[in-house]
Amino acid sequence: MKKHNELPTEHNEPLLSLLNKAIKFAVKFLAVLMVLVIFWGVADVLYVLYHQLIAPPFLLLSLSDIFKTFAAFLAVLIAIEIYQNIVLYLRTDVIPIKLVIATALMAIARKVIIIDFKEITPMYIFATGFVVLALGITYYLLSKETG
Repeated sequence: MKKHNELPTEHNEPLLSLLNKAIKFAVKFLAVLMVLVIFWGVADVLYVLYHQLIAPPFLLLSLSDIFKTFAAFLAVLIAIEIYQNIVLYLRTDVIPIKLVIATALMAIARKVIIIDFKEITPMYIFATGFVVLALGITYYLLSKETG
């Protein structure tokens, strides 16, 4: 993969070099924290699923239970996408715009899947639809550009 130097670690200026190394360390620390969040999220998925399955009626899920389980799954998948963003940034020193847009699409999809139409306003639905449309168009244009 091509290495970019938007955040080079070597400078003629010692202070900038030190600060850029500190930022690299912070990004690596964020990657470690994100892995912990992913494992915590997997444990949460298991916890939610277990509690939904043992509640009466035993081993049956209602539609709202399924949506709660989907929400927990999607939260973990979003965390994995964020981790991939961090790793890609560490490898290339470039913010992976297409992956960031894909992550945002997944996050808004999660919101749409778990939305409770009884408790939201029509303006919220229109705004959410606009965000989905804008992100979808952006992702399409980025995909078309990169091939």
